[in-house]
Amino acid sequence: MIVLICVTLVFSVRSSNADTGASVLERFCQGAYCITLPKEEITAEAGLCVVIPCSFSMSSYFTSQYIVWSKCEPTESRCGESDIIFDSDENNRNIQAGFMGRVSLLESDVSEENCSIVINDLRESDSGSYELRVNGLYFQSTDRFIFSTRATVNVTGLSQKPTVIVPPLIEGHQTTLTCTAPGLCSGSVPEITWTWRKPRENDSHIPGNITEFRTETLTAVTQRHSSTLTFNTSAEHHSTEVTCKVNFKGDTTTEETVTLNMTCLSQKPTVTVPPLIEGHQTTLTCTAPGLCSGSVPEITWTWRKPGKSDSHIPGNITEFKTETLTAVTQRHSSTLTFNTSAEHHDTEVTCKVNFPGITTREETVTLNVTFLPKILKGSGCEVQSDVLTCVCISEGFPVPTIRWPLLEDQFEYSVITTVSNHTVTSTVIHTVKDTVVECVSSNINGDMHYNLITKVSERQEGECTHNTHNTLHQSLTPVRMY
Repeated sequence: MIVLICVTLVFSVRSSNADTGASVLERFCQGAYCITLPKEEITAEAGLCVVIPCSFSMSSYFTSQYIVWSKCEPTESRCGESDIIFDSDENNRNIQAGFMGRVSLLESDVSEENCSIVINDLRESDSGSYELRVNGLYFQSTDRFIFSTRATVNVTGLSQKPTVIVPPLIEGHQTTLTCTAPGLCSGSVPEITWTWRKPRENDSHIPGNITEFRTETLTAVTQRHSSTLTFNTSAEHHSTEVTCKVNFKGDTTTEETVTLNMTCLSQKPTVTVPPLIEGHQTTLTCTAPGLCSGSVPEITWTWRKPGKSDSHIPGNITEFKTETLTAVTQRHSSTLTFNTSAEHHDTEVTCKVNFPGITTREETVTLNVTFLPKILKGSGCEVQSDVLTCVCISEGFPVPTIRWPLLEDQFEYSVITTVSNHTVTSTVIHTVKDTVVECVSSNINGDMHYNLITKVSERQEGECTHNTHNTLHQSLTPVRMY
């Protein structure tokens, strides 16, 4: 028996905001049987989903058992059995094939009187009038009640686009782009693909990348689908168009395109050089530019002596370090430890930082090694016609000074001093012969003493000794000046 209550339709209106963003809800009553539905037409887009918010109340004599939804044309006074799209009675197989598996109740317990449904994988053909029927017992007899008030759904073509998030792009760093599909439907999982197009070229897939698909469950009927694209940036990516395509079930596709704007890495590494002293171990530090926690750069050291090609530094120890500053920032550096010598003076040391993506930045410094003065070949004395001429040539850093202490109590002599780069030459002329002349070369590192014994007949090269903060003398065989 079908319950048909022939009474005047009573409208009781109640306003509320639906969770789905639908318009105001209204409560319509037919005697003791009431239903609450959206007052306005529900609009949705193909490929996504729609929620029809609904609640009902029945006569106290009616026990609700099953909820049945049907879809038919608005011009039809009542939907037929062939129009059924959902039945909470799983034994009912008389469901439209096109709706199988696409419709579900938000609340499975019928006694809660919540008749809200969600329809996934929408098609434009899903537009129409939706009618609710409640099956149950009326005075213990099988019966059903059909509500004359219906919900109207209008499905249009998909206009929503994916949301693509692009972080700041720095050349040489690893980056991750995120594409989120429109809608929060829990129906079929969409397919998300990435393509890119360089200026004046065709679409292609992005080489050397990592993609990851994610589904985040928000509620029992809502999910967020997204895909991430991770790759190493380079200057070549600048002005590249990256497209995220989302393909929903039923060949409904939407896409969004963004243009990459690269920040070229103009910063250079920072090379810290401590004071360099001959014979002491020293450590140079090279810090990579930027504080990103993405790809770890490769840091290498090379050096070049004046007039020679680049080479690796022999007899050194290098150590790479990564310092975590925050959850998203790190400092990368490398240290170079070696024993300094005078030969390292004026050497150019280069630190090269190579980021993934074949991006290299470098910084070059020139080493200034403070070293004890050295007396160079060519120093010596010569006596001609009772005139003594002595030349002392010394090299050091800082540039040394030359003194002639044995001539300080003499009154008749002349001294000529010239400086070129780190070399100083001092020439003394005196009217004395057959004597010992001392040359002292000094800088902040110490003194070098050179004793020149002059003879008229011949001159041989001398030997030199040095000391730091102390004076050490050694007689040397004089050499003849030519």
